[in-house]
Amino acid sequence: MKKLGFILLASLLITSYSCNNLKGSQEEASTRLTSGGDNVSEQTSDQEVEPEYLTYETFLENVWDFESNPQEWVYKGDVPCVIDFYADWCRPCKMVAPIMNDLAKKYNGKVKIYKINTDKEKRLAQAFQIRSIPAVLFSPMEGRPVMQVGAMQKDQYIKIIEENLLSNTTAK
Repeated sequence: MKKLGFILLASLLITSYSCNNLKGSQEEASTRLTSGGDNVSEQTSDQEVEPEYLTYETFLENVWDFESNPQEWVYKGDVPCVIDFYADWCRPCKMVAPIMNDLAKKYNGKVKIYKINTDKEKRLAQAFQIRSIPAVLFSPMEGRPVMQVGAMQKDQYIKIIEENLLSNTTAK
């Protein structure tokens, strides 16, 4: 568990964009994020696809049972996943929320989008040493997950998904 904690902490420090670093024009950023260029809604059917909210128990069942295997990341899903660690009070998290909704629609059946409320799931936030939100974990089918801290634009999330999650699954 210490090894994983160190790896996740190092990832957090390397990619650190904190909520506090996102001062400035929140309205401008919000407008830029929500008016992004992708026509995601045109790529999906009429069904409403949304991110799935995880609890401690459902995380252990669906993603990684770190209680049974704390030394090695063993992803349990059948498609890669993106996990958004957020809190309801966090403004940058609120800017990321519609992006995660769009990504859930865009990658329906190809990538699973999960959300974890760090205020309600304190044990998960502690297990991943979440110190700054939003924090987004990108987990490929094989290999180690990568943590990205801070709000990004939609095209940046898409680039990470395409290059790090989907390129690995199509190369098999």
